[in-house]
Amino acid sequence: MENTEEQQPEKSDAKDSIMSKIQQLGETSLPQMSQDTNIHCLTIIGQIEGHVQLPPQNKTTKYEHVIPQIVAIEQNPKIEGLLIILNTVGGDVEAGLAIAEMLASLSKPTVSIVLGGGHSIGVPIAVSCDHSFIAETATMTIHPVRLTGLVIGVPQTFEYLDKMQERVVNFVTHHSNISEEKFKELMFSKGNLTRDIGTNVVGKDAADYGLIDAVGGVGQAIKKLNQLIEERKGEEGRMIQ
Repeated sequence: MENTEEQQPEKSDAKDSIMSKIQQLGETSLPQMSQDTNIHCLTIIGQIEGHVQLPPQNKTTKYEHVIPQIVAIEQNPKIEGLLIILNTVGGDVEAGLAIAEMLASLSKPTVSIVLGGGHSIGVPIAVSCDHSFIAETATMTIHPVRLTGLVIGVPQTFEYLDKMQERVVNFVTHHSNISEEKFKELMFSKGNLTRDIGTNVVGKDAADYGLIDAVGGVGQAIKKLNQLIEERKGEEGRMIQ
């Protein structure tokens, strides 16, 4: 009886720890040796929060939570592949680009899948992986970068905005099969969005433009990730020989 009573608080603490991680990060802990998976799933949902804290009612992905997780994934030898699931409206440009750059620089195979939406700065994150998928009903909104809050009406402000936009365009075109001309055409298209300029690209169209590699769901994404993991193991084996 004494042993049973001693073990109960430990189980309770472990459960509380898992619940806390789900509430704070939307994630459980990284896969451990006891779990039969070599793939970690990272979700980018809601609005990507940068240097300014968003209202508590907003569903957000905080970049200060995501970046340490990406570092931990790179360092964890038990994790052989990363699956990114996106359903985001976009958000902070620099925070989104920071996440995209980190994903692009990972040494482990990565696959992304856009479910629901991968809008605005979610586009660079989606294309940053080794292979990208989009669900048939998912959409991606491509539009120019804009500023919110106090804006000083001087030429330097617009030059800064233009340079920031070029960073996004260059990243997307370098990590996907879409041309710079086509991407800018979609970005500045008129009459497509009710309250903005730009284009709302749906599932198959995103693949046809070369923005996303293929149309597919979770099953196809995991199958592709396992394939990339096996290819990487084969390359490492040849290097050792």
